[in-house]
Amino acid sequence: MRLPWGAWGDRAEPVENVRRLPYVPAMQTIDALTMPIPGHIDPVPVPRAAIPRSDGRIDLIGLSKDDLRLALETAQLEPKQAKLRAKQLWHWMYNRGATQFSVMTDISKAMQPWLEQRFVIGRPQVLEAQVSTDGTRKWLLRAPDAQDYEMVFIPDADRGTLCVSSQVGCTLNCRFCHTGTMRLVRNLTPAEIVGQVMLARDALGEWPSQPEGRMLTNIVMMGMGEPLYNFDNVRDALKLVMDGDGLALSKRRITLSTSGVVPMMARAGAEIGVNLAVSLHAVTKEVRDEIVPLNRKYGIEELLQACADYPGANNARRITFEYVMLKDKNDSDADAHELVRLIRHYRLPAKVNLIPFNPWPGAGYECSDPERIRAFSSIIFAAGISAPTRTPRGRDIDAACGQLKTASERKSRAELDALAAEKQAALG
Repeated sequence: MRLPWGAWGDRAEPVENVRRLPYVPAMQTIDALTMPIPGHIDPVPVPRAAIPRSDGRIDLIGLSKDDLRLALETAQLEPKQAKLRAKQLWHWMYNRGATQFSVMTDISKAMQPWLEQRFVIGRPQVLEAQVSTDGTRKWLLRAPDAQDYEMVFIPDADRGTLCVSSQVGCTLNCRFCHTGTMRLVRNLTPAEIVGQVMLARDALGEWPSQPEGRMLTNIVMMGMGEPLYNFDNVRDALKLVMDGDGLALSKRRITLSTSGVVPMMARAGAEIGVNLAVSLHAVTKEVRDEIVPLNRKYGIEELLQACADYPGANNARRITFEYVMLKDKNDSDADAHELVRLIRHYRLPAKVNLIPFNPWPGAGYECSDPERIRAFSSIIFAAGISAPTRTPRGRDIDAACGQLKTASERKSRAELDALAAEKQAALG
């Protein structure tokens, strides 16, 4: 039954008289944490029930506008008031970066503790923050269920790129990638994905939000995990990031990287519409089967046809092919010429990012020699296709491409718990 009050303020009912009903956002249910596409190479479905906060409060970060309003209504706020308060909360969270209801000056002092009792404006817990000698930053983050994941910020002269994770661990086992040696634990929720962006803006001092003068200008879904195996949560999170009333990051400044989950690529173009990057890394079945095992399920030809069909791809919004340079494995002149042939055959509006292999302990590969990388790049450039070589960033803190692997697998649980306790003590 709805309670018959009007505006919060002079006629507000006492907050202790407000009856609470449980509310679980749709994206936080068990289905959202289930690996969606089973198969020999694909992840096996692993249902995991959402872990509620120990204090029973609902995290508002990651909720859509409709879910935010519904959360307030479920807490027995009258519909018109729920709509108004949802709009105010949205502004404070996504435009001003507020994490406390007490700073929201257009919400009455009677309403603020009512919100505080029922809701929270969350951020991922930071276990460790590292800064590279080149300015790259890496954060080790912990979820409420004690699962750990990482994000990286890469500053440049004309842009700042946040590398965002979509899963805890990964299932694809790409042979050159350190993250691929981890086991897949679960999908990240929209709150955990958006929370990475919020936390980065906190650290960069970029509140209140403004369209100009940002340090964080670009997002790449290239962190831990395969984004298209967490499609619904990634889509919902990026919609929040792109919302013009919120973080307002243009879809042209967001890139989603996939290892080639062909059945989901068309949906990604239609329902998310951001730039597409494809982890190609080889031009023959034999080599790609070895280093990107997903190729055994979705082969190169099928993958490139999906790229040709990707909605919105054109010369102004080219598809990026990521190509890690592995010595004597995929770096010959013949490989470069075959890459050019494939791009031309499928008439792809494309650029190629050549990535010097970033070593990690136990890796079975070496980086191509600089001269070999230059020769490979020259062949592609000569064909009229852009093929820059990516400058490795953050190698000294294991933040470079292919190096992400949470420190939770390198540190003991006691060490991580000690780090968490130190962070909490520092916050008072």
